Amino acid sequence: MKSTVEQLSPTRVKINVEVPFDELKPNFERAYRKIAQQVRIPGFRPGKAPARVLESRIGRAPVLDEVVNEVIPAKYMEAVRAGEVRTLGQPEFEVTKLEDREVLEFTAEVDIRPEITLPDFDGFAVTVDDVDLTDTEVDEQLDELRARFGTLTGVERPAENGDFVSIDLAATVDGAEVEDASTTGLSYEIGSGQLVDGIDEAIVGAAAGETKTFTTQLVAGEHAGKDAEVSVTVQTVKQRELPEPDDEFAQLASEFDTLDELKADLRERLAKVKKMQQGVQARDKILEELLERTEVPIPEKVLEGEIENRKHDAIHQFEHDEAAFAKALEAEGKTVEEFDAEVREESEKAVRTQLLLDTIADNEKTSVNDGELTERIMYQAQRFGISPDEYVQRAQQSGQLTAIYADVRRGKALAGVVRKATVTDASGAEVNLDELFGAPEEAPTEVTEAAEETPVTVEAGATDGK
Repeated sequence: MKSTVEQLSPTRVKINVEVPFDELKPNFERAYRKIAQQVRIPGFRPGKAPARVLESRIGRAPVLDEVVNEVIPAKYMEAVRAGEVRTLGQPEFEVTKLEDREVLEFTAEVDIRPEITLPDFDGFAVTVDDVDLTDTEVDEQLDELRARFGTLTGVERPAENGDFVSIDLAATVDGAEVEDASTTGLSYEIGSGQLVDGIDEAIVGAAAGETKTFTTQLVAGEHAGKDAEVSVTVQTVKQRELPEPDDEFAQLASEFDTLDELKADLRERLAKVKKMQQGVQARDKILEELLERTEVPIPEKVLEGEIENRKHDAIHQFEHDEAAFAKALEAEGKTVEEFDAEVREESEKAVRTQLLLDTIADNEKTSVNDGELTERIMYQAQRFGISPDEYVQRAQQSGQLTAIYADVRRGKALAGVVRKATVTDASGAEVNLDELFGAPEEAPTEVTEAAEETPVTVEAGATDGK
């Protein structure tokens, strides 16, 4: 086999492959066996008809088709490895010459990872917010803890914000009942924002047994984007009574004996969270500066795929009803054209980010160990509310395990750049990055998820030919 690589652009190549028929004998043997199993020829058992008999019965063309369809992907991968081409996405094949018993020639156009010149990481300097912790924030944390141990008590008064109500819901669109939007005995905390817009205003002031009606726009289901008339009947009203914030509560809710000890622990935990937020802020600012300093050519096919994926995800919740989706955008004060422009901008940044971080990871020889991969899987499983085993099974079925590995690797690569930067808070004090990121060999999930908000279109490994 002979192959050459023709550079079409910084992000795309054409691979030319020439395969002599002498190399295709094993492929023809497999093709004959496969076709023989499918064709019934008198006098021969299934799969036993000789090649010459098969060709006389069905012709040479089906055999050639079978061979070509098998050979092209295999020889393409051989050419990719031989040329050390770092491919992205799926190639576009074209058979340019097929001379039976002589030669097969084909081309494959495919996007590639561009060559990226990295800036000097030692010159990065960013400023992050101070760790400013107030007593009010500590009290809010304490109130949230008290709420977990609160009790619900029925009250004989109209519903107020923060109350828990049991409600019945019914909705109609153009006079027709919407079954998906109807339910009975639903428990709801007023003000939580977990139901449709307008329901809180309708319920507040309503007593048990009262029915209120309001108009809202449905955001999911068959009628997504349409206005619905909703009636809500309040069955019961309960208020949450919180335990007194005292030493007895501290002993009930924690391992501490006094309220002061509990509040001190809450303050320490909040301080750690705010320090972690400093790390996230530093990471994001340095990533922005990296993107500003670095020219990253974007593979067009990869970008098109990313845009398509994002649009698909956005319209999927509207049952792919473009009219309903457009109406929902209108309710947000946005046009379809503006949405398309935003998606393109976000997609371009996402693809550039991944290509840049992959290059940094290659340059720094960043690797991912089993513990780091397991940590990410555990984190993601918790986010989706499923077991780690189920998450891994879903990832395997969807072919996303390679993407998960790539995300962790990108996060570690970016964390390495952040460690080399000068990070100070708003007061001018230098921020200790070791407290945020751990030792240099560590990569805590909380901080290094640089690709968490980016897609997995650009997968190093699954599509990288190197």
